[in-house]
Amino acid sequence: MTPCSRPRRLLIVADHPIVRQGLLRLVQNESDLTVCGEVGMGAARAAIRESNAGVLICDIDEKNADGIDLLRYVRAHHPALPILVLSAQDETIYAERLLALGANGYITKNASSEELLASLRRVLDGQIYVSDAIRSQMIHKFAGATSRSLGDPVERLSTRELQVLSLLGEGRSTRETAESLHLSIKTVESHRQRIKRKLNLKTSVQLLRYAVLSCERQTDSRRRDG
Repeated sequence: MTPCSRPRRLLIVADHPIVRQGLLRLVQNESDLTVCGEVGMGAARAAIRESNAGVLICDIDEKNADGIDLLRYVRAHHPALPILVLSAQDETIYAERLLALGANGYITKNASSEELLASLRRVLDGQIYVSDAIRSQMIHKFAGATSRSLGDPVERLSTRELQVLSLLGEGRSTRETAESLHLSIKTVESHRQRIKRKLNLKTSVQLLRYAVLSCERQTDSRRRDG
């Protein structure tokens, strides 16, 4: 950082205090970055308006509709504000989706401190950040070189349908899923019907089995990565 430059301001949004404090400790020793606020999801919109942040780092869980709604809000009302999404979810499924919703970068919680800082600086410089593996996957998909990605049935699901499928795989009832995603029971049932059609599943039992197996695969993947 040059003598005349000022640290760039970072707003941390995460519902878990331990996540916010961990990010705060990571950034506070960096001369070119400063934390201008750390808030939970419910206070994020007011903090964005008041903080004059230069970048937003947001802990988004795809099972929590608030994070997705916040991403859409920022893009609609603060289009120039870079957003780095921090998540524990499988990046091979969710990174591209969140980028499509307006995120400038996606990094998983098992990334190193150095990688997290590098990703922050990347999005502050107006670039897109994803892992090398995801970048390669996106390039191949765009070029039509990977039939696996294009042929994966899960790729046909919308972000909301993925949320419903994930919660179903955890054993949540329709009512619990509706409450978690702030939806009506009727809307959740409609999502379930669309999921069955897109995955070519005939019965609710087949849907449940698919959801449970999908959840187990993601859990196994995270264990291997960790």
